Amino acid sequence: MKTVFLLFDSLNRLMLEPYGSTLFDTPNFKRLAEKSVTFDKHYIGSMPCMPARRDMQSGRHSFLHRSWGPLEPYDNSFPEILKEHSVYSHLISDHYHYWEDGGATYHTRYNSFDFIRGQESDPWKVLLNSPIDRIKEKYHSSQNDPNDKQNPYNYMINREFIKEEEDLPSVKCFKAGFEFLDVNRDADNWFLQIETFDPHEPFFAPERLKKKFKTDYKGPILDWPRYAKVTETPEEVAELRANYMALLSLCDELLGQVLDYFDKHEMWEDTALILATDHGFMLGEHDWWAKNRMPLYEEISHIPLFMYHPKFKESAGQRRNALTQTIDLMPTILDLYGAKIPKEVEGKSLVPLMSKDNDLRTSAIFGYWGGGVNLTDGQYTYFAYPKDMLNQDLYQYTLMPTHMTKPFSIEELKGSTLVPPFNFTKELPLLKVPHKSKADTKTHSYHFPEKMEETQSAIYDVSLDPGQQQKIENLQVKAKLDAELLRLIRENDAPTEALKRMEESLKN
Repeated sequence: MKTVFLLFDSLNRLMLEPYGSTLFDTPNFKRLAEKSVTFDKHYIGSMPCMPARRDMQSGRHSFLHRSWGPLEPYDNSFPEILKEHSVYSHLISDHYHYWEDGGATYHTRYNSFDFIRGQESDPWKVLLNSPIDRIKEKYHSSQNDPNDKQNPYNYMINREFIKEEEDLPSVKCFKAGFEFLDVNRDADNWFLQIETFDPHEPFFAPERLKKKFKTDYKGPILDWPRYAKVTETPEEVAELRANYMALLSLCDELLGQVLDYFDKHEMWEDTALILATDHGFMLGEHDWWAKNRMPLYEEISHIPLFMYHPKFKESAGQRRNALTQTIDLMPTILDLYGAKIPKEVEGKSLVPLMSKDNDLRTSAIFGYWGGGVNLTDGQYTYFAYPKDMLNQDLYQYTLMPTHMTKPFSIEELKGSTLVPPFNFTKELPLLKVPHKSKADTKTHSYHFPEKMEETQSAIYDVSLDPGQQQKIENLQVKAKLDAELLRLIRENDAPTEALKRMEESLKN
């Protein structure tokens, strides 16, 4: 068995032709859909980037216990399990979060890996005596906040060294992927993950593609929306959206190169191809940009998934209505190679769905640590928030106490205790670390609930209202969704206080 896994970041499903978009052409996504099985009800799990990848590698949700952090010693990891079955795994990625404190245990699970530098705030190039004021003048004022955790100046400096299209990190990722295939495609039992940060912001796209999406905007570079409400002018909004579409067009072209390679070398005969993303992205819908701050609307939570398997060629062009999630990728990959799926895994293999559509689950939960617990059953989406977001009894459970870019602070760890194992930690006790908000300590957690807004519980019927414009009030529906939500929280062996705060919230 051989597999190529294409992982894009922040891929907005509603901008892809196979999912009904008429905004612009994505011919290679359309071409992939004609060759593969398209999943129509695929949802996220834990948010955002690295929590989503923990779901992908381990096959279970982590957001009820932990925010952004490394793989834990007790986590099952699909590339690690593949090693035990003599399957070679190779990661090619420009996703620099793998190389920070909060992601440092992920890439080393693969047999080998290739890190492509230069995306977003990757601390790559150095200009100690740089004319930073001149560089800053090239960019919109919203991208010049020195206190922003998104580190805008690293991006500005990196971009000074990316002169040609071939220098773009995503282009270099796929080039490295083809180099791997040129050498190894005739071997057996390998797994190749080609992962690019694109179309994640900043939306740095080739000029030739930007010309396809001309706007009336006349100002400096504007390609990085803040994680906030929309306050820009109509011209600025159009420019940001156009830059996303230009970058997504580049992703479409890179996908086309992979499809061409499969055609040229007849890889459809013996190689599986999976294309996925970690989450979507708000592009002005509901008056929001990006993610993390707002409710998990469909633009973020409902994501694309395509899968081709050489044993199921007759399924080409078919669609599946089963409710699936990010946690299903791990057991699916193990199933491709006949590896046993560990008992701790919550996800389900999608391989049986390649031949026939079947129900995998009645509902699915997703969310951020410390935020609401969200649920979908395929018809309804439910945002269920704690009564008081700012006064939660909130803890992180970990044996790897690091945040996104730094260890937990001494002040945070002073309050920690050792607690008994959960049912998935393989008899290992964990540190229980109390949450310190930004107001409580100089070293604060990343992606903390204090920054979340519009935290009112709501139910939408997305079968009738896919844009989630009208909340519904139906006690019968709420009772059914409440029961499903609590069932899944319990099945995840969530911390007692997490279950309690949701039980109290659902009483109203």
